[in-house]
Amino acid sequence: MIAFLTGKDLEKYGLSWMPTLMSDKQMVLPIDTVKYQAQEVVGVLASSRYAAADGVAAVEIDYEPLPVVVNPYKALEAGSTKVRDDKDSNHIWHWEVGDRAATDAVLKNSHTTVREHIYIPRIHVASMETCGIVAKWDAINKHLTLYMTTQAPHAIRTVVALITGHLGLSEENIRVISPDIGGGFGGKVPVYPGYVIATAASVVTGLPVKWIEDRSENLQADSFARDYHMDCELGADKDGRITALRIKTVADHGYTDAAANPSKYPAGMFSICTGSYDFQTAFTEADAAYTNKPPGGVAYRCSFRVTEASHAIERMVDIMAHERGEDPADFRMRNFIKPEQFPYKSALGWEYDSGNYHVALTKAMDLIGYRELRKEQLEKRQRGELMGIGISSFTEIVGAGPSKDFDILGIKMFDSAEIRVHPTGKAIARFGTKSQGQGHETTYAQIIAEELGIPADHIKVEEGDTDTAPYGLGTYASRSTPTAGAAAVMGARKIREKARKIAAHLLEAADDDLIWDTNKFYVKGSPDKSKTIQEIAFAAYTNHPQGMEAGLESTFYYDPPNLTFPFGSYICCVDIDRGTGQVSIRKFVAIDDCGTRINPMIIEGQVHGGLTMAFAPAMMEQIQYDSDGNMYGGTFMDYMVPTAVESPKWITGGTVTPSPHHPIGAKGVGESPNVGGPPAFANAIVDAMWHLGVRHIDIPITADKVWMLLNKHGVALAE
Repeated sequence: MIAFLTGKDLEKYGLSWMPTLMSDKQMVLPIDTVKYQAQEVVGVLASSRYAAADGVAAVEIDYEPLPVVVNPYKALEAGSTKVRDDKDSNHIWHWEVGDRAATDAVLKNSHTTVREHIYIPRIHVASMETCGIVAKWDAINKHLTLYMTTQAPHAIRTVVALITGHLGLSEENIRVISPDIGGGFGGKVPVYPGYVIATAASVVTGLPVKWIEDRSENLQADSFARDYHMDCELGADKDGRITALRIKTVADHGYTDAAANPSKYPAGMFSICTGSYDFQTAFTEADAAYTNKPPGGVAYRCSFRVTEASHAIERMVDIMAHERGEDPADFRMRNFIKPEQFPYKSALGWEYDSGNYHVALTKAMDLIGYRELRKEQLEKRQRGELMGIGISSFTEIVGAGPSKDFDILGIKMFDSAEIRVHPTGKAIARFGTKSQGQGHETTYAQIIAEELGIPADHIKVEEGDTDTAPYGLGTYASRSTPTAGAAAVMGARKIREKARKIAAHLLEAADDDLIWDTNKFYVKGSPDKSKTIQEIAFAAYTNHPQGMEAGLESTFYYDPPNLTFPFGSYICCVDIDRGTGQVSIRKFVAIDDCGTRINPMIIEGQVHGGLTMAFAPAMMEQIQYDSDGNMYGGTFMDYMVPTAVESPKWITGGTVTPSPHHPIGAKGVGESPNVGGPPAFANAIVDAMWHLGVRHIDIPITADKVWMLLNKHGVALAE
């Protein structure tokens, strides 16, 4: 054993609390009061994991039970037990957008209105690799190196500098290295107590200190996702045209607001909740509550609460279609935003860049054989069999910035690329993002190869080291290709313009007389007079024009003029066993439109992974708490994640509708399946039982939930 660290020890250095990314504060270690089950209480420092485990076993803590509040509605009631002594109440913030009065009026006058309470429970990203850090303090050079599992290395460096600045540690002496990490999905954006404890321990002892979570720590104490309670109301006129949408949300944020949303958007991008549909008006509001649960609200493979928004609108559209006795596909087709309406200003203020929703849904319907499945469903229903078909035609919103609206802790949300072409025509490119398995090394290299004509195999891509990479905001919210990918394009084009001048010098021609073709410049009218990018690169260091700066490189910080709006249509077909309530996914078709497609195999992998992660919360995953704050779902024994056995076969396809403002028209795709997937499953299962009187089922839709509904409606089969 080396040492024990407590909140009182950290308090001496002003480190017992730390800021969250939403300008709240979070305990590193408690001084006298814990706020939730599984909260970190003591740091145990030892020379081996086994010795540390013995040290943990030797720790005895005397807990005095205190009142607990785990229900966010009760937390917001007047006189409720306060979770935080430093706050006036459990109410964190109120947020709203849209025209309340107009929406109320339109809904009141709508021919048909439908209402539903929709709850998306707390879940966890459960990435393959848990969080971890190796902190190394160099006392001689006053330099701190952190090897850690983070999706945003530069932001972490800045946060560490802010936390420790009063101790004399400044940002130029902090290096954060994020090596290959096994998945992030939003869960590795926040700063966790373990990071701070390991760092403090290294500084105090002068020794390298490693902290690696075990799986239970990861599930029980790390930031969660979802936990949104949504009261939704949707209106339509007598012709079946959608009129207005109203959503009131209560968000359970645990004991601190540690989400990673942009500062201006405490509820994230939830106002994308009008989806793919042409609304007259809409209004949405949200209130966040403190409860005795772990902190967070991470954007689990979505762009800041977009999954919650998509689930709400796609469920409500399906309910409205059924309520009117219409086919859900036909109802959607009538209410989609039309292609000629783009760029489209939504009722809640977003400017959608491009879209063609009718084509995407038609392609999905053709691929799955939609009309034939509907005929089969009628035949099965006459035999007492339960078959359902669910549609989700979603619009996502990704690519944060623009910096005028988006920041994290005041740091504007741009991103960056630095490209250097060597004398031999090979290149190295460094980025401010950080891949966790998205294939950046392939995608970025292909972008640069396309722009400069250097083979992708000859372009080395680096990320994750704050000492070498240009400053960036990291990878989450499907922002890498829309921002850093765009920076790569613009940086490569800067290089190409300089290359043009060098080629003109070598060819003794005017700049304007040169034409670029794949990997070379040639003289207009004389294609045999040319210089390849490799020849130009060599000349940039050996024979460049007098007065020109040597070398062939660029750094570009890209601030997008707008977000990008990927979209898609998914269709799921299910069969339900009336004896067990077991739902079988017979067929699932996913059509995604992410604008210009850079690498189809990368997209295919992203979609397959995303659909599996959509299947998980739709059918299996949830974290629950009893009235005393005890957690259920803190191990893989009771937090169910899908394996290859449970996962359905995915049938994928795509359409291409480029973004008009992105330099190559790309939009982003990695999170779309997790946004559009869950409502497709839910809609299919409810569709199978609508004729029985089942209107809505909250996810996860497990076999026991289904069987209880079947039993309630008198159609469950006895063994």
